[in-house]
Amino acid sequence: MGYFAIPTAVGGFFFSSFLAMLFWGIIAPWFGADTIGYLNAMVVTIALWLVIAPLAAAISRRTRR
Repeated sequence: MGYFAIPTAVGGFFFSSFLAMLFWGIIAPWFGADTIGYLNAMVVTIALWLVIAPLAAAISRRTRR
């Protein structure tokens, strides 16, 4: 089961980046900001994953006890 988790996470990363690019393109004009490309969306996504993953792990450990 763990072997298939890696390709699933990779696919999820690229899909999350795509969604971030789309949603930023929708929201950016409201704030007068420029839209971002796919590569910048990938940077934003990896930054969010690096922040959220440890928090999610800490919360899941805490709720198991």
